[in-house]
Amino acid sequence: MILRFCLFWLVLACFGSLEAQILTPVKWKAPTFNKTSLVVGQEAEIVFTASIDPQWYLYSSEFPCEDGPIRTSITIENHPSFQLVGKLIAIQPLDKRDDIFECDVKIFKKQAEFRQRIKVLQPNMVIKGEYDYQVCTEVDGRCIPGLDDFSVTAQASGQAQPIPDPGTIQAPRTDDTNSFRDTSSLQIQSPPVLSNEIQGPILDARLNSGANNQSLWGFMLLAFLAGLAALLTPCVFPMIPMTVSFFTGAGRSRFQALIYGLSIVAIYTLIGAALAPLMGPETANHLSTEWIPNLVFFAVFVVFGLSFLGWFEIALPGTFINKVDQQAEKGGLTGVFFMAFTLVLVSFSCTGPIVGSLLVTSAGGEFLKPIAGMFAFSLAFAIPFTLFAFFPGWMKSLPKSGGWLNTVKVMLGFIELALAFKFLSIADQAFHWGILDREINIAIWIVIGLLMGLYLLKFFRLPGDTGKDAEDPRVSVPRMALAIGVLTFVMYLVPGMWGAPLKSLAGYLPPMYTHDFAPRHASDGGILCETPKYADFLHLPHGLKGYFDYKQAVRCAREQNKPVFIDFTGHGCTNCREMEAVVWSDLRVLERLRNDYVIVALYVDDKTELPEGDWYTSEYDQKVKKTIGKQNADLQIRRLQNNAQPFYVLIHPDETVLVAPYGYDRDADKFVAFLEEGKKQFASR
Repeated sequence: MILRFCLFWLVLACFGSLEAQILTPVKWKAPTFNKTSLVVGQEAEIVFTASIDPQWYLYSSEFPCEDGPIRTSITIENHPSFQLVGKLIAIQPLDKRDDIFECDVKIFKKQAEFRQRIKVLQPNMVIKGEYDYQVCTEVDGRCIPGLDDFSVTAQASGQAQPIPDPGTIQAPRTDDTNSFRDTSSLQIQSPPVLSNEIQGPILDARLNSGANNQSLWGFMLLAFLAGLAALLTPCVFPMIPMTVSFFTGAGRSRFQALIYGLSIVAIYTLIGAALAPLMGPETANHLSTEWIPNLVFFAVFVVFGLSFLGWFEIALPGTFINKVDQQAEKGGLTGVFFMAFTLVLVSFSCTGPIVGSLLVTSAGGEFLKPIAGMFAFSLAFAIPFTLFAFFPGWMKSLPKSGGWLNTVKVMLGFIELALAFKFLSIADQAFHWGILDREINIAIWIVIGLLMGLYLLKFFRLPGDTGKDAEDPRVSVPRMALAIGVLTFVMYLVPGMWGAPLKSLAGYLPPMYTHDFAPRHASDGGILCETPKYADFLHLPHGLKGYFDYKQAVRCAREQNKPVFIDFTGHGCTNCREMEAVVWSDLRVLERLRNDYVIVALYVDDKTELPEGDWYTSEYDQKVKKTIGKQNADLQIRRLQNNAQPFYVLIHPDETVLVAPYGYDRDADKFVAFLEEGKKQFASR
């Protein structure tokens, strides 16, 4: 792609020199205001408009595209007559696939409009700045970068407002008791790997885009593996030869076998699509931190686990399955579809718990996640059926059905039981119940692991274990190998009972501060200016000292003349725990956090309700923010245009951002460089 990009500009430069014509496909109009009369002390919007020549298009100001085309940016010079409020907004841009840069972008055709909100501070306003943009055409592939100036004056009625002093604490707005100075007017200086000046919202889009893609692909891989595991259950594996016999009968074709596989994929994907609206971003935080849904998820996993262990069987009504089976007997493509539907229904007692677990795991705020998960699961589930229908001779290479299928099912049951406690742990931490401390969770996992290992070694049998294999006391080599792996994992867990960090499981266990047996760190985690609020139930890892209230941290930073390290985190944030265990534990990181920064951990999912006097109505969603978590989440969304965790921000005591914020990345060297760059920028002020 880089080569194509370079060749594109080289050709443009060579042929462009042959034409003595200066093209100006974009004409910017003088900025206007959305109000006919401006009043000092009130807010207004500056409206920037441009006309675009036919067959040309202008790139918008914000879209998640790495190393892509030049986004439109409108830089407004600071002036005492006004103050910027919020970020630049592009009005109804169009979506487009940019083939040159191979990414999705947003553009304008014919007309473009951008708006910037300001607060009027003085009667005589002077607004100057410049447009930086790129315009392209699909006719011959030409693109033209542009840089234009603008200047406008305006009169407002009323008395001049005092200009805020950046060296003092900002007085809170009437609807905002816990906020940064608005970062949309700040230029975030980035490390050398990024450009020198990046607006906050654009930076956030870049960070989140890659993280979300990695998360989605990782989840699809998990779902695909789950589909393969479902094939090795007693309800599904015996269906493979039945399917082959159906499609090798008279009148059957490979085309019908292909339709059969596609029907399986379609059925499961439709299930994901039907549930996708329930998994959207508005319900993500509720599902991931509220005690009711997490207790429901805990119960669901326990029920699924006990079902796999053989206590009972989850099955759909027989009459419903029979009706579907009757439709399958009609033949033709309709019959093939209902044959696939019958397979889905008959295998539900084994696939239902796996599918249900995947759907629960997908409740993370991404609309595509349940759809993508069901697609990947069904793809792994359908491919073997289709291939064996195409090539029935492969059946000879399959192992025979037997007790090993129930062994796979039982192991899945133990895994479901172990994972269930993750959901109970999230609710326990968010509401500070104290019923599932770290050592209790580890002890439960040790017991479950021991039972799994002993089961594999045939120390006991479960209800589904019947036949010759169950009665044979000998242990096969595969079972022995699995038992060794499981018992090795148990041995790895044992030191965790006495405070070992267990870094590889950091995201799935309660934090270290809940551990009663853990040795306490020496009190060398930093010097505090005042007693931190909420320190009786909120904690920092590795003995670090810091705050859990933004205003306290800023006051201390001004007193100590240090930058602030902001950790947007959450009780239910798996990646936050991983970062703390793997990256924060690095001695280089700990040294810098202790000595060079004032630390503040802002939990976005804490349910502790604040006194009524601290409540406020958010300007973002016009909802009253009553809890610690709601206010911290609102702070991150409004002032940094980001709602992902972990999210680390380094700010000056005057509340300006020092360097590009840092997301989830387990590379300790990069994190050290991030902290060092923050120190460098702070020292240069």
